[in-house]
Amino acid sequence: MAEDVTHLIFEHLRHIRRSQDETRLELGEIKTRMNALEAAVGPLQSQMGDMQTRMAVQNSRLDRMEERLGRIERRLDLVDHQT
Repeated sequence: MAEDVTHLIFEHLRHIRRSQDETRLELGEIKTRMNALEAAVGPLQSQMGDMQTRMAVQNSRLDRMEERLGRIERRLDLVDHQT
């Protein structure tokens, strides 16, 4: 009887160990994939920063062009003076 209980306990322990080994392997895979994902996201963040900088420059240029156009329209008396 005691041997049966011992054998049952050992079977459960083997199962637990096997399960832990599988979990450890899966966790290793997840870490590898996460590292690859982080490596891919880094350059994307840099590119987005560059794009935002370019957009800010373009917006600034458009603002200056709008101001210049407004001055030209006023000089040529092409706009209503009510606004």
